[in-house]
Parts: sequence; C-alpha cells; structure tokens
Amino acid sequence: MNEFEKDVQSKRHDLFDAGAGFIFSFAFFMIIFFIAVIFDAINS
Repeated sequence: MNEFEKDVQSKRHDLFDAGAGFIFSFAFFMIIFFIAVIFDAINS
C-alpha cells in the first residue's frame, strides 16, 4: 500500500473542489463577457 494513502491531508471529497473551480471559472468568464457586451453597447 502507498504510504501517502495512510496519511491523507484533505478528507474532503474532490467533487466539491471541482464544482467550486467550475463555478468560479464560469463566473469569471461570464463577467468578462458581460463587460465586453457593455462596451459594445456603449460604442455602437
């Protein structure tokens, strides 16, 4: 057995970290998109 499997640093499930990363990255790109849409609406 691998020695690192005996002493795990984080006992949380990876699904929560993956979901948080997806939500934060999605929100970041959504904010960039809406800023671009606002600039496009102002300049037109």
